[in-house]
Amino acid sequence: MSEIDPRAAVSSGAKLGSCVRVGPFAVIGDEVELGDGCVIEAHAVVKGPAKLGKNNHVFSFAAVGGDPQDLTYTGQRVTLEVGDSNEFREYSTVNRGTVKGGGVTRVGSHNLFMSYAHVAHDCVIGNNVILINGAQLAGHIIVEDDATVGAGCLLHQFVRIGRHAYLAAGTVLMKDVPPFSMVVAPREARCYGLNRVGLERNGFSPERIQALEKAYRYLLRSKLNTTQAVEKMRGTLADSEDVLTLVRFIESTERGLTK
Repeated sequence: MSEIDPRAAVSSGAKLGSCVRVGPFAVIGDEVELGDGCVIEAHAVVKGPAKLGKNNHVFSFAAVGGDPQDLTYTGQRVTLEVGDSNEFREYSTVNRGTVKGGGVTRVGSHNLFMSYAHVAHDCVIGNNVILINGAQLAGHIIVEDDATVGAGCLLHQFVRIGRHAYLAAGTVLMKDVPPFSMVVAPREARCYGLNRVGLERNGFSPERIQALEKAYRYLLRSKLNTTQAVEKMRGTLADSEDVLTLVRFIESTERGLTK
């Protein structure tokens, strides 16, 4: 037997299977079909036409089945088809298709869409796919089975992600990714010196800032390696507790230092 919170808004045109749970202030729209065992948590939205299979879990503030974000969409009847046992975490979004893209967005089974992940119109998502927090898929993208799209990835429309592929966090993708591969965007983060303005705002005296600036010159602008720079700091700036804090941080790093 289904459990529908009296504060939820469930359209008379929706079809709910057995053992469906709908939380307070959730919205279930017209032409939505929810399979047995689906859970729609508080404040989640499922719009139609959309058909979700069994045991899907839509977490609070997720929006599944929304209108396509496409300027050519003017209210045509387009749909979303979802398989079984998917998780749509908080603030994730999945849009329906467009007429020009075939009219349907398709999601397979056993997928995990983490918070703020977005699946645009006409995408086809396979099975056992993971979209990590903030992964953004433009329209008409195909993601094959067992692929992982890392946090903050941006995928251009029409690209394909092969099965068992892995996209590392922050990758901007314009071309197809072959199956079984790992794709990583270049990592060029650099340290440009002291956060002088921030330190001044936090009440650091000119003397404290001067000592730290000298330490950073050793670290970033001299020909010394990191070990030699630390030795120089200890030898010439040991009376500065701020510099010693920097030294202790450097000496305790386990993943290397951004320079």
